[in-house]
Amino acid sequence: MTSLGIDTHKATLACSAVDELGRQLASRSFGNDPHGHAAALLWIQRLPAPRRVGIEGAGSFGATLAETLLAAGEVVVEVPAQFTDRERRSLVQRGKSDPGDALAIARLTAREPRLPALRRPGVVADLKLLVGAREQLMAERTRLANQLHADLLVLAPGYGTRLPNLTAGRHQSAAARLLGRRAGVRAELARGRLRRLRQLSIEAERLEQRIAALLVTTGSRLSQLPGIGALTAAKLLGETGDVRRYRNHASFAAASGTAPIPASSGQRQRHRLNRGGNRQLNRALHTMALVQSRCEPRAHDYLARRQAEGKTRLEALRALKWHLARVVYRTMLADAQSSAGAA
Repeated sequence: MTSLGIDTHKATLACSAVDELGRQLASRSFGNDPHGHAAALLWIQRLPAPRRVGIEGAGSFGATLAETLLAAGEVVVEVPAQFTDRERRSLVQRGKSDPGDALAIARLTAREPRLPALRRPGVVADLKLLVGAREQLMAERTRLANQLHADLLVLAPGYGTRLPNLTAGRHQSAAARLLGRRAGVRAELARGRLRRLRQLSIEAERLEQRIAALLVTTGSRLSQLPGIGALTAAKLLGETGDVRRYRNHASFAAASGTAPIPASSGQRQRHRLNRGGNRQLNRALHTMALVQSRCEPRAHDYLARRQAEGKTRLEALRALKWHLARVVYRTMLADAQSSAGAA
């Protein structure tokens, strides 16, 4: 089998091809644009079949190239950047270069049969984009609400006793009445921020409705699990992609940063916070764990048992996240298998 490695950048693509033993067969560079993608595909198709293409950055700079290769029937896998960094150190050449990175990616592609295979983007990719767009709106809304709060503290001291927040529709209407026809630049800017705040709330609500409707079409049962709403389910699906690319629940836990990292010393056995993995995926699982810790009796019992064993509250919560990662993985895997069977 011919294995290829592609190191992607904003403007260029460095490509390398190796045989089963990792010996380099050819290498080329192309532009990261439609013309370069077409030339790269033609070059790849001239290499001996069967072929397997590994791309670093398949979700960013290499996304369009990956779609082009998939549409042409090529087998494409994703190569994590940290794998490339370790492989580069084993090369004879010293230092870092794009052709060297491409060679390292090609050798990883040849050696690692379990690299996650890429598939053409579909509903799950759309969910990820919509969730990301909503989060950007919410971040802007929070910034504007903070600015408006600062304005109102000057224009209407003590207003906070009547308006607990500036995000609910009724509170925004009350803020508009409070500003009334006040004169001055500060009041004028505050009214403009309030109008934008209302607009952002409407846009966010529309996105939420679209996300919920799209989630239904996936047939996912994640939202049936305690602690998961439509937005959290959409984030889990969007960040995970095809759950079948993970070997087992332990692999999924490692990818989500919920797998425990040993930090024992002497007679004390403990695990520390895992700061690796997909932090967005970790955030979704953290939300699920927090909600369950407040509302789910089984989570209460689990946390109590862990704390009785000598764990702190945070350590017990991390253990709960690891357990919930397994539950989420199995639910998504069952959904994927059911969907494949129906097809």
